[in-house]
Amino acid sequence: IFRANNILTYIGVADQSNQARYTAEAKFLRAYAYFKLVRLYGDVPLVTEPIDPTNEAALFTRIAAAEVYGQIIADLQEAVDVLDNSHKSRASKAAAQGILAKVYLSQATPNYSGAEILCEDIIASGGYSLMSNYNDVFYSELNNEIIFAIQYQASNAEESQGFSAEFTSFVRAGREDGQNIVNENLYNDFVAIGGNRTAVSITDINGELDNTENEVAKFFPEGTVIAPGNIDYGVGRNAGNDYIALRYADVLLLHVEATMAGAPATVDPDALVSFQAVRNRAGLTATVTSVTKEDLMTERRVELAFENQRYFDLKRFGEFENVLSAHADEMGYVWDINNARFLPIPQREINLSGGLLTQNLGY
Repeated sequence: IFRANNILTYIGVADQSNQARYTAEAKFLRAYAYFKLVRLYGDVPLVTEPIDPTNEAALFTRIAAAEVYGQIIADLQEAVDVLDNSHKSRASKAAAQGILAKVYLSQATPNYSGAEILCEDIIASGGYSLMSNYNDVFYSELNNEIIFAIQYQASNAEESQGFSAEFTSFVRAGREDGQNIVNENLYNDFVAIGGNRTAVSITDINGELDNTENEVAKFFPEGTVIAPGNIDYGVGRNAGNDYIALRYADVLLLHVEATMAGAPATVDPDALVSFQAVRNRAGLTATVTSVTKEDLMTERRVELAFENQRYFDLKRFGEFENVLSAHADEMGYVWDINNARFLPIPQREINLSGGLLTQNLGY
């Protein structure tokens, strides 16, 4: 956000022919960052221009989420109006449309019709399509399904990523990290509707793990399967796999969600086409005649598993408390809706603010 605000302040030094595009790109990135912040922390400081570090009121005053959403929408709308679809690893019109559709669906009062129009425009553009091989979505980078991805370079400490290590566990490339172990209920969803997505998404390491210990397979460094006992720990922490921020399958399922408009089910023909396309690619070719909310939630869970969507999906669908409380009961966790709904404001930031920043409930 700081960098985007600097670019916007000094945009006049760029060639005049580039200023509108650079401005739109900066606003897209600012909106993308704020969208993550407001969903993870709730009310956050809203800073849209460079400010003096001593301006504590601007830096540390939490602004109502509704106002933050207003800024996000304004930034993304400008990006939609100005940008084209020349890039997949830089801001583009379709990326702004897709993120804006998700923003519309994430507000306290969702804008279903606005999200539906945006998704249909991306679909009608013809610029994106589902990869026939699900594996290629993740290991043939910047492919036809990718709308916006953050690129990394393997074996380059300044340009590599570590989430390939963090998402897998120690018997793969992640050593002690293991942030994504597959729960049995997710395993069961893969058994039911995973189709050809299952082997790409999760692994039992040739039968070594049971269905409560399956591991993430989507983000092996460079797609390399590392055998147990022969692990290069450094590979996972210097991986080059791109971070996929938005892909076409996500947009197709968002289209179904927007068309459903909060109803328990839909038989809308266009929504069924979008849903069927995702199912067909997974090898599940039975004709879909209706889609319920539960169908859509499960489809998104399996199709987008480990792509950092589920937590936000549960909030949008109004099932956050139901699902997480049931999960807590199943696993024997202590459940508190307050500290599950948002992350804690870092204590360091509260200290720096001199008490201006308030802590989220439950912490």
